[in-house]
Amino acid sequence: MQPIQSLGYNVYFEENLESLLPFIEERGYSQVLVLVDRNTNDNCLPVLQNAIPDLIHYDIIEVDPGEENKNIDFCIGVWKTMLDFGADRKALLINLGGGVVTDMGGFAASTYKRGIDFIQIPTTLLSQVDASVGGKTGIDLDNVKNIIGTFTQPQAVFISTQFLHTLDDRQMVSGFAEIIKHGLIQDKSLYETCKSLDMNTITPELIYQSVQIKNNVITQDPTEKGLRKILNFGHTIGHAIEGYSLYNDSNPLLHGEAIAIGMICEAWLSNKFSGMSIEELKDITDTFLKRYPVYNYSEEQYDLFIDLMKNDKKNEDNKIGFALLKEIGDCSYNIFVEEEDIREALNYYLKVSK
Repeated sequence: MQPIQSLGYNVYFEENLESLLPFIEERGYSQVLVLVDRNTNDNCLPVLQNAIPDLIHYDIIEVDPGEENKNIDFCIGVWKTMLDFGADRKALLINLGGGVVTDMGGFAASTYKRGIDFIQIPTTLLSQVDASVGGKTGIDLDNVKNIIGTFTQPQAVFISTQFLHTLDDRQMVSGFAEIIKHGLIQDKSLYETCKSLDMNTITPELIYQSVQIKNNVITQDPTEKGLRKILNFGHTIGHAIEGYSLYNDSNPLLHGEAIAIGMICEAWLSNKFSGMSIEELKDITDTFLKRYPVYNYSEEQYDLFIDLMKNDKKNEDNKIGFALLKEIGDCSYNIFVEEEDIREALNYYLKVSK
């Protein structure tokens, strides 16, 4: 497959990362550092090392896995390790991991000595179709996701489905939620394909199609002033539920699991405020309930959810903002909803998930 041209860089789709070593050598970096977590150090680093056998000198920075570690304290640890390795402004950071590594590594690189180059090599389905593309870097503050960050583009993204063989079924289903979302907001045919797809048949072509949709959006609106907000469908409510779960549940929801709940709730809002039909609301609801586990929250938690939503980046003038569907394949943005309607949307999920 041909690389996808994004905002000044290429997204390469290569099983063996064959373009990576020439890419690094052509640029003459003073130093190469590789950011991993414990999981990708054990399962994914060997794939990278096979791709760059002639690159003898590189340093490894390892962090703990998990969204709960995507915070300023771990980022400080990355910066300090860069200093210990003597990294200068001509160094390169390769972020090898899922969304936590690519988000935090991109942020660390974009701010270290006012910015060094970085490459994203996403190793989960979620990060391949979402977190690695678009130039968003970020860390969480308390339980508010990605509230601290920058818009900084990588030098390149390398996507290989080799890494997906290291994932369990739960991680694959989580990542699949973002592919479904891309269909819902811009490509009804992709959504229809997703409805009948088995998790074991996710192909490089499907990932390529999903990345193309996101790239078409971000190249028109790199810094989320308008159209790019449609990529947040399901995320206003979903992020709040994810943030709550992260700090209150012994086995927290994965990103895609929380966003699936958010998309059901925001599909209900789409029916009420954006003209989406009741038939499509039912279709979307059934699609997610068939694939994603039920999360048992209660009305007593609504105030906590809404407090988290009030910190969402899409809000304006203290109003909670949403991207909502006009119909499957067509999404609008900058729709501001009252708290009572959000509560009704949360009630809808409780009703249909029983």
